Amino acid sequence: MKRLALVGLTAVLAFSACGGDTEPTTQPNTPAPTQSSPSPTLDSSPRATTVNVATSPLGQILIDAEGRTLYLFMNDTPNTSVCTGGCAQNWPPLLVIGAPTGGLGVEASKLGTTSRTDGGTQVTYNGHPLYHFSSDSAPGETKGQGVGGNWFVVSPQGEPIQS
Repeated sequence: MKRLALVGLTAVLAFSACGGDTEPTTQPNTPAPTQSSPSPTLDSSPRATTVNVATSPLGQILIDAEGRTLYLFMNDTPNTSVCTGGCAQNWPPLLVIGAPTGGLGVEASKLGTTSRTDGGTQVTYNGHPLYHFSSDSAPGETKGQGVGGNWFVVSPQGEPIQS
């Protein structure tokens, strides 16, 4: 039983880079954003959603309505996600029903959506499909930053923060 759990964990870690050939990296836990929010959920079911801006050790970044960090994938093309299957399990897309809304600091004109090949409607910002990282377990965590050299938090301008 323990061996099976170890094999499963190894498979999850192998998929988390999703397109990169390096092992995932993590950063120490970072403080929560300056905005208070309820506990996060890894449920990626589509719903009405709001994208907000929060202050983090990486600077101003995009977060969801629950305070969870949003990422972009450098291998995506404008308004098209290539993260599906095992990749999407480790990097759940920010799905929405209807149109996403922007909170303070979010440029509404940069918010959009794209249809995913595996179903659902994913939120985009400045043409970048947005994702969560399954290893971020609390608001403000940025453990996905730089994973595989392909995953980065998103600035309010809609660009990757690569520091």
